[in-house]
Amino acid sequence: MKHFPQARRYLVLLLPLLLVAAGLGFLFARSVYAPSATDDRSSTRDRNANVPYSEFRRLLTHGDVASASLSGQILTLRTTAGQHLATLVPSNSESNVADALIRAGADFTVEASDPNLAAALFNTASGVLLLALVASFIKWSGLNPLATRRSRAKKVTQGANRVTFADVAGVDDAKAELREIVQFLKDPKFFSRLGGQIPKGVLLSGPPGSGKTLLARAVAGEAGVAFFTDAGSAFTEMFIGVGAARVRDLFKRAKKNAPCIVFIDEVDAVGSVRGHVRNHGDNDKTLNQLLVEMDGFEPAAGVIVVAATNRPELLDSALLRPGRFDRHIAVTAPDLNGRRDILNVHTRKLHLGDNVDLDVVARGTPGFSGAELANLANEAALLAAGLGLASIDMRCFEAAKDKVLMGSERPSLALSEEERRVTAYHEAGHALVALYTPASDPIHKATIMPRGQALGMVVRLPKGDRSSLTRAKLEADLAVAMGGRVAEELVMGSGGTTTGAAVDIKQATRIARRMVMQWGMSDALGPLAYVDLEDGAEPAGETARLIDFEVKRIVEDAKDRAHAMLESRRDELDAVAAALLDRETLTAAEIVEAIERAAMSRAAVE
Repeated sequence: MKHFPQARRYLVLLLPLLLVAAGLGFLFARSVYAPSATDDRSSTRDRNANVPYSEFRRLLTHGDVASASLSGQILTLRTTAGQHLATLVPSNSESNVADALIRAGADFTVEASDPNLAAALFNTASGVLLLALVASFIKWSGLNPLATRRSRAKKVTQGANRVTFADVAGVDDAKAELREIVQFLKDPKFFSRLGGQIPKGVLLSGPPGSGKTLLARAVAGEAGVAFFTDAGSAFTEMFIGVGAARVRDLFKRAKKNAPCIVFIDEVDAVGSVRGHVRNHGDNDKTLNQLLVEMDGFEPAAGVIVVAATNRPELLDSALLRPGRFDRHIAVTAPDLNGRRDILNVHTRKLHLGDNVDLDVVARGTPGFSGAELANLANEAALLAAGLGLASIDMRCFEAAKDKVLMGSERPSLALSEEERRVTAYHEAGHALVALYTPASDPIHKATIMPRGQALGMVVRLPKGDRSSLTRAKLEADLAVAMGGRVAEELVMGSGGTTTGAAVDIKQATRIARRMVMQWGMSDALGPLAYVDLEDGAEPAGETARLIDFEVKRIVEDAKDRAHAMLESRRDELDAVAAALLDRETLTAAEIVEAIERAAMSRAAVE
């Protein structure tokens, strides 16, 4: 049985249920078959003629009762005619019956009820057995109701899997702010000697996968202290008061293990604004308890709360004030150098080929978080292993990036020749507009290999990370997005356009709307913000109509620019589409080569 832990678990859960069922059956049998003090009287009534109480009163009135004996509520009597009868005296009427018999001159005796000792012992034993079975079931199944009030936080000790700042890359600014926390945990007197107090709480905010949890573990690893981790949702329960009790228990455990770090992931699940519609149950009570615990810390306690959230705007202001989460650290997506450092961290243990250039991989992954870059490196290793390679080469990284961005290849997807032709012209249109628009990012490659939900894609690599976007860059992106639909119209006519441009049209509409409503890039509406960034409210009426008109104008202007560009280079469009149909995937150099061949052919004809 030790080789089947799942079967053992089911057996342990099933055994108490079987015992409880047996106990209930035992009690049922006792209630049906166990002897009782009334059984003897029942047999007496069976052996004698039973009469109603009214008949007894009639016999007593006429003086026909010679003697009577009362035992409990059972009255046994002998008539003057020598007949033995029995009746049931109504409740609380025994004293009245006794007085009536005495007045009538009948011989009257009262017998003490003889309890059935066996039945009493049986009842006691049954109750004890049932309680024992219930207690055993609670213990074995883990359904102890008192345990729900205990914190479920896990204590992570620093062992072989210790995480330090060397394991965290791409967030140098956040690490610099957290080094002070590490210094305090190592030597609290260093700060307290001048009367200073270390922050009681640190709030890490940033997009998912940016490394907030890893940073918290690295602080504990650098300081060599215990690390308690729990999720904000673990404090919410359907039972009132359970969340607050778990908060108290968590901080009680933390103080016993000080110095230590308490990490609460997704703290907005428990710390959102009190009275907000997102709150339910006793979330407000849980948040209040968290506020009390954090505000009650002594600086010498050596317990620091680190929390992470993707939505800092949802947190209650009382949680963010000084004395609770004193320090707010933004953990943003890594820049180009940060992505390269992250890739270096996650490829330490990988066998990389000589042609792998992590700078190129970092350039091709703008906006990737640390978790996505780790996944990219792992996918490259898995692809290399699947191909039987001795090391991971650049092809594996390119294929892994395409898989992460666009999904897995779908070579089994059967496309008709006409669909392949339309897709080739669509992607060729994107590629040419991007190539001849100066503000566009450089082309990396184009493909018509179906991946995920896309039948093809043109990949562009930015020259570097941008903190802001220029109007020229946005207009270039709009023209590139409309290049696919324009190419379809040039080749197939307006009636031959397909649904393949749906994502491009959605992207172009979103960019144009933000240009008008948020970035003030509309000459007609001016540099004004037409959306409330706090509650998302949008204008209505005439203003909304003008916004829609401007969005449509901006997108149509981009389409007109793409149309003029592709119409004047129709032979190049045909050449790139033919090359895509032949090879399915073209690099930037191969696209330029196809364009040069088309130019040479055009010159020869002229």
